[in-house]
This record gives sequence, structure tokens and C-alpha cells, in this order.
Amino acid sequence: MQCVTSLLAPELSLSRIAFGLWRLTDWSYSPAERIVLFEQMLDLGVTTFDLADIYGDYRCEQFFGEALKLKPQLRERMEIVSKCSIRLAGEASGARINHYATDGDHVRGAVEASLRDMGIEQMDLLLLHRPDPLMDAEALAAVLEQLVAEGKVKHLGVSNFLPHQADLLQSRLSLPLVVNQIEVSLLHSQPMFDGQLNHCQQHNIIPMAWSPFAGGRLFSGNDEGAVRVQRELQRLTQLRDLNPEHGPMQLALAWLLKHPSKVIPVLGSGNPKRLVAALGALEMELDREEWFELLRAGRGRDVD
Repeated sequence: MQCVTSLLAPELSLSRIAFGLWRLTDWSYSPAERIVLFEQMLDLGVTTFDLADIYGDYRCEQFFGEALKLKPQLRERMEIVSKCSIRLAGEASGARINHYATDGDHVRGAVEASLRDMGIEQMDLLLLHRPDPLMDAEALAAVLEQLVAEGKVKHLGVSNFLPHQADLLQSRLSLPLVVNQIEVSLLHSQPMFDGQLNHCQQHNIIPMAWSPFAGGRLFSGNDEGAVRVQRELQRLTQLRDLNPEHGPMQLALAWLLKHPSKVIPVLGSGNPKRLVAALGALEMELDREEWFELLRAGRGRDVD
């Protein structure tokens, strides 16, 4: 049985690969089937579960809570991550237009609703889902610190924040921002060059990578960039004599895992066999030239 090593941040341990639950409502699993899946992941060492208030049209956290209620003792083995600051238009939110909301009332209400839906007293990590152009950093920081003081949130982070946006919020907080969840993949390597991952290393912020397979384009896309990457992944799969079904996925993850910022890929599959196969990336080490061969395929050019 494979085991995922843990990554240690100040007083926070996250599994090296996180389990993304944004499609939980699409998997057609009963609560009992969901808890079986959760326990399988925990037994493999995948302890970090990634959610958000808006996932599944505001229903994923409820689905998660329904399952956890069947075996509440599993909570002690998990790090539960949730997000807020996006309001989607519709009946579920009461908003008439999609917008961002980082005012104190919304953030507090969103956190308390998430805790109720999941049936837990505290989330391990709260992320602000998107930067808000109307963010009042001082007022927001005050609410975030109150939520930590009240024991409703253990740690704070952001998602999709550029360095200067994270710095603004951090300048008003006495507590550290410990995570920035951003898009990173072979087809979206910009964070390796635009300062995002450098900023994470500089400030000991853990980067979590959403869409590490570029929304599936790495394996089934037909655009020029995707085809280039597919060919390179297939070449390396054959060269290393890897399983042709799982090798490309493992190589794509190994490419992310090699980055010195300690990127945590967030995988969102309801297929246990696929998840188990993905963990093979933890045992794989790309050499420097292999890493740059994959980078060249993703960018379509050699480095200068």
C-alpha cells in the first residue's frame, strides 16, 4: 500500500497530494459510498480534503457532511480545506450577479454555513477563493482573526492571489497566510515565471495546484499545446517502461512535485483506481533534463 508523505508548514501538516471534491455531487455516490472513498484515501495517506462553499452549486459541503456523519471519527484524520469569497448568481445564494464578497458579514456567514453543512466545529484551513477588487484588507483581516480566535478556523490562506494581493492582506494580519491555491500545470506554467511560486518560497507559503492536468487537456486535448505535451508524456512513458494508461498522469504530477516550492496537486477524481495510480508519482523522480523537456513541450519553445 502506498503512503503519501506529509508536508509540514508552521503548525499545519498537509498531505503531499490533496483530494479535491469540487465534483462530489456529480459522482452519484450514496453517503455510504462516499465515506468508503474517503476512508480509502485516508488509508493511502491522502489526508487533505479540498472543498469550497460554491462547489456543486453550494451542495458539495452538504454531501461531504452527510458522509462524514456516518463515521465522524474520520474527522480526526483529515485536514479540511474550504474557501469563500465568490457569490454565484442564483437561488442558492440570493445574488443576482456573480461577484466577489470579502466583507465581514459575508465571510463570517459563509464560514459558519460551511461548518454547519459539513457538520464540523472547525475547518483546518480557510482560503479566500478569489481576490476581490473591493477588498478592505484591514476590515477583512479583523474578521479572519476573529474566526481563528473563536476556533472556527485554524489556519488562513488565499486562492488565485497574485503576490501583491497576498502581501496587501498579509500586511494587515498578525497571523500568517500559509497557502495560496493557484492554477499550475504543464499547460499553465506561468506561475513558475511570473513570481507566484517565487513568492510562495520566499514567504513559506504552500502552493496548492488546482487543475494540475489542465482540465484533462493533458490527456485528451486536441489543441497544439496539448498534443505536444501528450507526445512528450507518451515518449517518456515508453522510455521509462511505465504503465501506458497511468504513466502520463504520473509524469505530469512528478513534474509538479519536483518544483522546490513543494507544490501540492489537488486531484478531483471519484475513481479510486485512478487516484491510487496517481500516487505512483510520489515514487518517481524526474531528472533535470526530463523536467525541462516537459516544460519545453508545454511552452512550445526552449528556454532562452
